[in-house]
Amino acid sequence: MVSDAKVTSAHTVPTSRGSAPDPAAQSPQGLKKPAQTPQRLRMVTPWLFLLVPLALLITFTYVPVGNMIYYSFTDWDGVSPERNVTGVDNYTQLFTRPELFRVFFVSFYYLAASAVQIVIALYFATVLSFDLRFRNLFKGILFFPYLINGVAIGFVFLYFFQDGGTLDSVLSWFGAGGDHAWLGDAESANTSLAGVSVWRFTGLNFVLFLGAIQSIPGELYEAAQLDGASRWQQFRHIIAPGIKPVLSLSVILAVSGSLAVFEIPYIMTSGATGTSTFVIQTVKLAFQFNKTGLASACAVVLLLIILLITWIQRRLVPDEKVDLV
Repeated sequence: MVSDAKVTSAHTVPTSRGSAPDPAAQSPQGLKKPAQTPQRLRMVTPWLFLLVPLALLITFTYVPVGNMIYYSFTDWDGVSPERNVTGVDNYTQLFTRPELFRVFFVSFYYLAASAVQIVIALYFATVLSFDLRFRNLFKGILFFPYLINGVAIGFVFLYFFQDGGTLDSVLSWFGAGGDHAWLGDAESANTSLAGVSVWRFTGLNFVLFLGAIQSIPGELYEAAQLDGASRWQQFRHIIAPGIKPVLSLSVILAVSGSLAVFEIPYIMTSGATGTSTFVIQTVKLAFQFNKTGLASACAVVLLLIILLITWIQRRLVPDEKVDLV
């Protein structure tokens, strides 16, 4: 009996109370589940957050674009349930009727206005980035027009440019009075409308440039001042390279915006006196002449032109990482 007890005690492995169980005694599947569950949650969680935005993006952006492309190959009038596929007939009309593409020349007025507003915005953003008195006041004044509704701006400037209106009254104070039909002929009307766009959108470019300039480290300005650099030299060697990506973005927005002008000329002139833009013409084709198929083709062509110009601009002026420090 004693010998058996000794043998038993010799082969018994002592264990401490509360020690962890032997991992080998557990099944491998039981060990994998706790490790896989958090990993799967980490993989699924981002998609759960993106589910609603992606659904909205697909529903209100990509599905309408797909329908627009489909309508461009039909003769749909926008009302009838019948849609007859006509192939590329709408695109043939668009490229063979000069009056449909002639409205693109109006965009040059707004393209020139965009260049002016970029220069003005860059100038004021550079000046107000330095320590000046009342600079916050001037920032608010410059950005305020962008906050106003476009329809309200259209009606305000409609009275501003009318015969014997505000502009004629102000000019009469300086001896340049006389009623002038500012919106009566194509050149004067397009110039006036382009000036309104400069007044309205300069604040947007101003804020973009100001934010980019203020993101430049202040140590660079201090070092430039110690080296005796002038304001122009600071702008040329510090500010201009630092805001290059934002400047490129502003150019893209300017080109695409000048091709897609709609609000101001539609409110003020309804496209009359040679002020019709490509978008105004597209809207009239769809809702006034019930040619939704042709209007869809115009919208597709405009989209392709904007994408092409953006691609060319990105190829000519690629984004480069600017390391100032």
